[in-house]
Amino acid sequence: MPERFRRQIYLLSPRQLSPETIAVTFAKTSRSPLSFREIAAELTDAQSSEFHEKWVVGFGHASIAEHAVLHVAFENVSRLAIEALESQRLASYTEKSSRYQRWEPGSYHVPAEVEGTEHEALYRKTCERLFAAYQESIVAARAVVQLQAPRREGESDEKWDGRIRSRYVDACRFLLPAASLANVGMTANARTLEHAVRKMLSHPLDEVRQMGQELKQAAQTEIPTLLKYADPSDYLSQTESALAKRAPGLGSDGPREMLRLVAYDPEAEVRVLAAALYPFSPCSFESTLGSVRSLGHAGRQDLAREILGRLGRFDAPLRALEHAVYTFEAVLDQGAYFELKRHRMMTQTPQRLTAELGYPIPRLIIQAGFEVAYREAMETAAAAYRTLAVWNLDAAAYLVPNGFNRRVLMTLNLREAYHFCELRSAANAHFSIRRIALRMAELIRQVHPALASFMRLPDSEDWRKVEAEHFGQG
Repeated sequence: MPERFRRQIYLLSPRQLSPETIAVTFAKTSRSPLSFREIAAELTDAQSSEFHEKWVVGFGHASIAEHAVLHVAFENVSRLAIEALESQRLASYTEKSSRYQRWEPGSYHVPAEVEGTEHEALYRKTCERLFAAYQESIVAARAVVQLQAPRREGESDEKWDGRIRSRYVDACRFLLPAASLANVGMTANARTLEHAVRKMLSHPLDEVRQMGQELKQAAQTEIPTLLKYADPSDYLSQTESALAKRAPGLGSDGPREMLRLVAYDPEAEVRVLAAALYPFSPCSFESTLGSVRSLGHAGRQDLAREILGRLGRFDAPLRALEHAVYTFEAVLDQGAYFELKRHRMMTQTPQRLTAELGYPIPRLIIQAGFEVAYREAMETAAAAYRTLAVWNLDAAAYLVPNGFNRRVLMTLNLREAYHFCELRSAANAHFSIRRIALRMAELIRQVHPALASFMRLPDSEDWRKVEAEHFGQG
């Protein structure tokens, strides 16, 4: 075989080439017979910028920008702002965990909307109250957990606390407000970053708009052309504002169930089975569907076993499962929503973060004798929220603690449901999201038992058991 036809797999290193040059190198291969190394060697940063100006900006070939990837660090931004940042589906994030770290007193954001107004004193007082209650709850809850999980022989204080920390912090985090500061790392391509900047610059909160501007400035040091025209979107800001004005006329109601299955296709199980056979069938999909229907219940069960029965611990199910789609409405605490939102392959439509749907009380808080103080802190936050909400609904959300409930509508396919239910029902997952995952699996099994029965869930685990073990009366 001639040397020029020998297979090669190698990296174009960002240590040697700028992200814009890498993107152009990949783009040019569609029309150039040269190797990637040869294409890259011919390019300068100026030539790369000119290419992007013409093809990405001028002619809209935005997919080229996906080859330019940046890693962005955000420090000391509010968890409310992180929520806006992480609404970008095609990016990767790692953030400060409220399960494994403790928040220091005073580590909260004071929004520009509040500073210098008559509401600033109430805002600061409420945040200080919540942080004080959080610190006090840690002392009380840790003492209970230490009795439940005594120090092992030869174990240092640091290792002991590291082993048990999540058990008490999991309950105490319910008191932290959305204003709490955190760090988050983001990895995204230039196309996603442009969309993120446009959304952030169009956001109603000043903090998020400022973050959008700073993100644009930081990214332009590496990709000056690709983000040049990332500007605020009138479509986003004006449409959201118009919808917000219409919403109050719809009325209001209470929390309802923790999780409801509000829409699904009763025939989805048959469609998934047919879709799995389809690549190997000489027939049309309609004909394949008919064949699967004729199998009867036992035959379809056997086919489902062929599709899913060999799943190993690290295997993902076949993509055919994506042809079954479900829509759920969840009522879950904000801390649990922060974990739910990481599952960005599903479509999530959350309602505003408010203090109007109540809050649960972790059982550990009750066992620690901290229930009265917990309720007082939460009610103080609710009252302050309502005061600020009359003046500025968006800024008021900063005061809402993790423990308050929130509604979210989510649509996902069965393959994503497998991932979510298996990951979030595990013993090391937070109890708030575990009960959601277990309940979701239960609801899917009720309507599509043949396919859902192969979910790899903890033995003898049930969402009711999790709820009884970890929650008192809300």
